[in-house]
Amino acid sequence: MNQDYIIADPWSLIEEGFQPERVKSSESLFSMGNGAMGQRANFEESYSGSTFQGSYIGGVYYPDKTRVGWWKNGYPEYFAKVLNAPNWIGIDVSADGQVLDLNTAKAVANFRRELNMKEGWYSRSFEVTFSNDLKLQIKAVRFLSMKWDEAGAIKYSVTPLNRKANLRFEPYLDSGITNEDTNWDDPFWETTSVRSSGNRAYIEAHTLKTRFHTCTFMDARLESDGKDLELKPQEVIGQKRIGLAYDLEVNEGQTVDLVKIGGYTVGTNHDKDKLTEAADAVMDLATGAGFEQLLEDQRQAWAAVWEMSDITIEGDVKAQQGIRFNIFHLNQTYTGRDSRLNIGPKGFTGEKYGGSTYWDTEAYCIPFYMATKDQHVARNLLKYRYNHLEKAIENAQKLGFKDGAALYPMVTMNGEECHNEWEITFEEIHRNGAIAFAIYNYYRYTGDYSYIPEMGLEVLIGIARFWHQRATFSEHKDKYVILGVTGPNEYENNVNNNWYTNYMARWCIQWTLEQLDKVEEGYPEDYTRIVGHTKLTDRETEQWAKVADNMYFPRSEEHNIYLQQDGFLDKELVTVDKLSRSERPINQKWSWDRILRSPYIKQADTLQGFYFFEDHFTVDQLERHFDFYEPFTVHESSLSPCVHAIQAARLGRMEQAYTFYLRTSRLDLDDYNKEVHEGLHITSMAGTWMSIVEGFGGMRIREDKLSFRPQIPEQWKSFSFKINFRNRILKVKVSASGSSFELDSQEEMSIRVNDKRVVLSPGKTTDA
Repeated sequence: MNQDYIIADPWSLIEEGFQPERVKSSESLFSMGNGAMGQRANFEESYSGSTFQGSYIGGVYYPDKTRVGWWKNGYPEYFAKVLNAPNWIGIDVSADGQVLDLNTAKAVANFRRELNMKEGWYSRSFEVTFSNDLKLQIKAVRFLSMKWDEAGAIKYSVTPLNRKANLRFEPYLDSGITNEDTNWDDPFWETTSVRSSGNRAYIEAHTLKTRFHTCTFMDARLESDGKDLELKPQEVIGQKRIGLAYDLEVNEGQTVDLVKIGGYTVGTNHDKDKLTEAADAVMDLATGAGFEQLLEDQRQAWAAVWEMSDITIEGDVKAQQGIRFNIFHLNQTYTGRDSRLNIGPKGFTGEKYGGSTYWDTEAYCIPFYMATKDQHVARNLLKYRYNHLEKAIENAQKLGFKDGAALYPMVTMNGEECHNEWEITFEEIHRNGAIAFAIYNYYRYTGDYSYIPEMGLEVLIGIARFWHQRATFSEHKDKYVILGVTGPNEYENNVNNNWYTNYMARWCIQWTLEQLDKVEEGYPEDYTRIVGHTKLTDRETEQWAKVADNMYFPRSEEHNIYLQQDGFLDKELVTVDKLSRSERPINQKWSWDRILRSPYIKQADTLQGFYFFEDHFTVDQLERHFDFYEPFTVHESSLSPCVHAIQAARLGRMEQAYTFYLRTSRLDLDDYNKEVHEGLHITSMAGTWMSIVEGFGGMRIREDKLSFRPQIPEQWKSFSFKINFRNRILKVKVSASGSSFELDSQEEMSIRVNDKRVVLSPGKTTDA
């Protein structure tokens, strides 16, 4: 049974009532971020119950030495992990000598927390009764500034309810933190300085091995009735912790507010020897503005984000909450300001998957950022891969490839492969194709070809070289084959001729050859530079073409479909509907051996290729493959329902598409996979956006123009979304009675709706 304690609301996540068993799940769901840093929704005050403390800084990681039973040549030496960073949110509170701790309190009443997605803040309130029957009311509001992304702010308010009390506030910083997920329990941080100055405190620390230098900082002030109480704090200092203690007597009904500004300055953005000065500059800005102005700035920043990226759904509050939750976390995780950063599958909400970059970014995330931001945001994601090209070449060399062949990593922080499961590291090579597809997808959508001669063509050459060398000529088949791979369906390892991988390989080579011709003709100086740098020859490209033109694709004439891999029909083909619910999920109930021999598919595999290359196939072909493969799909990857939602909608199966949509949009809110306590599924959230825009909206690029085939689930009255297409803003609204399009541009725009040409005029709404 799925969890259902989150109250349905169109703009907020709301939890009412304190239940200790929900704390870890809520810490994930109510997480905050601003692109540069993030934190789980841990309590500010002490909590002795079960909790997963987590604060994270974008781009700061540690190379945790690989731990495997035996070593294989080519294994990565470490798994890069996003680090639990020094904690700046902590505020210890005691009243009449008793520590505020919801786990040990005599009673907790009126507990409520809210994540206001519209305005970008998180609040928590409750009444607590101590063993001496003193009652306090607590209200806390916090946010991570979207305007000043090195800073966050907390307003923590305490009111004695039934008598006056002696209160002690101790806001603190703590670098004595550990990761939940470590291979060897090594220390990741070295603390070098702990100090305070007035009502400010600083901890300087750097990561071991990677030497990321940081300053964690705070400014803490007490107020009552909007006036600074001007109390001098007592320094409470340790080797890795520093607090500023304030003692005062507070009358019954009087509210005291602790306003705390905190955050990080990092050596990647500042002189590592002047991080404290940089922290002071941030705090001067924040305290000069004041908490209320910072909060107003936050509201305005999020209003601008939502103006472009919101999707509205009329008539289905849970669906509305689900899509906004997904869009909110995507915008918290990545803002596009820094091309050194990328999007981890858990974002800033947990440590699973190491916080690293996967192929998810290129396959699922780029469409969202292209359509809801300026194109430079998606371009920065592509630039990230170009900047790591030399590392991709090194990764391929470690596996025996040569002459500039590039294998992009399955998991990375800095371009180096750091995944240590052999069936992933060595075999899940289809990720290379996703990088090339993202370059194609970016150009197809934005019309910006400049990335390819500037950077992209070198990436494509490295990838094409890899596919050429990875293919083997089979005399038996008289075709090129690709052996020993794992496709997107990770429930099959070490298979031969995974159709999706082979199709990707052929397409990558063919499209690279097309771009070489195009760059040679239109950008001769870039062509000369690139060919000279890569030492590319006509003889080599002829060999590529030979591989692409003679690629083998497994096929069943009986079923008239492409086979997922050579041996798929050798399996016992029992569909998922015949599986007992007690056997699900199979990744938690079955041995790995049993899973590998089963026909069950973790996520779209052959159907992933039909999603990417929809225009290569007819609707009849899609229907045959969908009807064959979906019944074997257990959807135990968060990336699976969205692709199936889009394809079900393409086939006109809206009830099935809607079911898939609900699963992807509320995957975390309803905890379908029983793992939300570990963090959220950030990259699959981009797939949720695609489910509506590409699925129900039917948005495609056809012949260099936008095309729509709108449909609406019968559970909805209407839905609407905006997209930025080549610097023209288009608002699309769909209802049961039809669809309308509103253009924000200086000139007319031609689109296609249900295969008919529609001309849109600036500032006007056109029904179609």
